Amino acid sequence: MDRFHHMINGEIFESTSGRFLPTYNPATGEQTGETALASVEDVDAAVAAAAAAFPGWRATSLAARTRIMYRFRELVDANRAEIARRISIQHGKTLPDADGEVARGLENIEFAAGVAANIAGRFTEQASTGIDVYDMRQPLGVAVGITPFNFPAMVPLWMFPMAVSAGNTFILKPSEKDPAASLYLAELMNEAGFPAGVFNVVQGDKIAVDRLLRHPDVKAVSFVGSTPIAKYIQETSIAHGKRVQALAGAKNHMIVLPDSDVGLAADAAVNAGYGSAGERCMAVSVVVAVGHIGDPLVEAIADRMKGIKVGPGDDPSTDMGPLVTREHREKVASYVQAGLDAGADVVVDGRELEYEGDGFYFGPTLVDRVTPEMSVYQDEIFGPVLSVVRVDTYQEAIALIDHNRWGNGAAIFTRDGGAARQFVFDVDAGMVGVNVPIPVPVGYYSFGGWNESLFGDQHMYGPEGFRFWTRNKVVTSRWPDPATSTVDLGFPRND
Repeated sequence: MDRFHHMINGEIFESTSGRFLPTYNPATGEQTGETALASVEDVDAAVAAAAAAFPGWRATSLAARTRIMYRFRELVDANRAEIARRISIQHGKTLPDADGEVARGLENIEFAAGVAANIAGRFTEQASTGIDVYDMRQPLGVAVGITPFNFPAMVPLWMFPMAVSAGNTFILKPSEKDPAASLYLAELMNEAGFPAGVFNVVQGDKIAVDRLLRHPDVKAVSFVGSTPIAKYIQETSIAHGKRVQALAGAKNHMIVLPDSDVGLAADAAVNAGYGSAGERCMAVSVVVAVGHIGDPLVEAIADRMKGIKVGPGDDPSTDMGPLVTREHREKVASYVQAGLDAGADVVVDGRELEYEGDGFYFGPTLVDRVTPEMSVYQDEIFGPVLSVVRVDTYQEAIALIDHNRWGNGAAIFTRDGGAARQFVFDVDAGMVGVNVPIPVPVGYYSFGGWNESLFGDQHMYGPEGFRFWTRNKVVTSRWPDPATSTVDLGFPRND
């Protein structure tokens, strides 16, 4: 079996803790390896390596950092099939889904390579007589990223390309469920020419996380995961004097107005609800059917679900892979039962999926006539469960989103431009789609929700990413009067 250790100072670093967690192939249910869990001493070694590398890396010119980042971009692109394979084997998602994850990560590497333009300062000449004022953005030091299992390549690539291109050094703490992609990215960083210690990977659990949050040499922490953990990350990081951004949970709504193209809306709901088995923070989990469109929309979604083939992620004919663990599959199943017990109508029941072997498979599920009081509506399920809530008016649909504790993404499907514009104005969410079900911003805009979907004041990647990984310094300067200069500048001298 494979054993996944750390990558510290450019080399594989074997854990000293003696603790390991099993890794599985979700398609077969078989244990394929184990992940080392860092000790406090392991974490300290990674921080020490990053801290030692920081002065030299910060002093490296922007031109040199950019060239290395471009080399890394070319290596990721050349090896995207291998990255996707490693993702699929440990996460379970299909190879096209995994390849799409790498493609979105490449966008962020490309944006990071534009560091010179994105951290450029301002200059004001003669702000007062003989006084100039200018500012600059400087790196923070040792930066940390704590990332989830569902996007083991893309989410790290939301963080570290911008952090290191801005002059920071970085420690990645990936999910212990699927560590292979992160270590491979570290190998590509080495091959691209990043100096030892600039990028490090530490595997681990709460012991590793707590040490990173409390270590005095760590200056900033970025996190993506569940809302309870995001709150903990923010509170602990702030208590120890660190800059923090923590992206948290979601319950993304897709409003379908009565004038919508039913086929288009149904296609979008299926793709957005069941892609990557629903294990993504931007998945549509609630379809809000307004008025008379409810019956035809539910019928169209159910009809399209018949064509979804569930199977191993590396099978080209598979549309949806397994869930990441057996325990998660059982948790998802419990929400379906809870919805049924509460009076919802389970139109398509993923628990009835028949499969061979011990893979962690769960079929796409459609639950109709869900109400806001039900747990299937209130909680983030993180699985292939699509709930349909029926309302009479647009105002009721907006009220559903406004009263939800999250505000990650929201979408509307309509042919009416005025209604779409009003929705953009009204909706309480950080990312909005108009006839686009998953409105994940491109790499040169920033990603992040509102309310309990974000803890911190800066969103991920894009322009806000560079602002998060740097801090502003303002310089006010005055030089001696030219008339007193020892150099002949053509001014009358005051001798």
